[in-house]
Amino acid sequence: MNTRQSGGELGLSKDQTIGAAILAICLLIGIFYVATLFYPQWLNVFGTQITQSNVQFWVIAVPVLVAFIAILGIGSWIGWTMATTPPPKPIEDLPTPDEKTETENKDPAKP
Repeated sequence: MNTRQSGGELGLSKDQTIGAAILAICLLIGIFYVATLFYPQWLNVFGTQITQSNVQFWVIAVPVLVAFIAILGIGSWIGWTMATTPPPKPIEDLPTPDEKTETENKDPAKP
């Protein structure tokens, strides 16, 4: 039985193909980021007239902003989950291990 769904000649599954695409995209973005951070003049190829300090500022500021918003989003999600989850039963209401053993060992045929 062949569990592979797609991927062409390489024989990659659908998940592996998606993973390879994510890897390639992340590598390209990383190369673009580092190149722009340390050599912002390469953007002049596109006809932009942006100063080096402006480019370096925004190359740092945008990822910091995205990370900050992501952390706030995770914190908000944790807060929402905690606020909307009902409290657990008090420990006094739960059966003790001795009570569980007694009820499990009780023979149903004997009253």
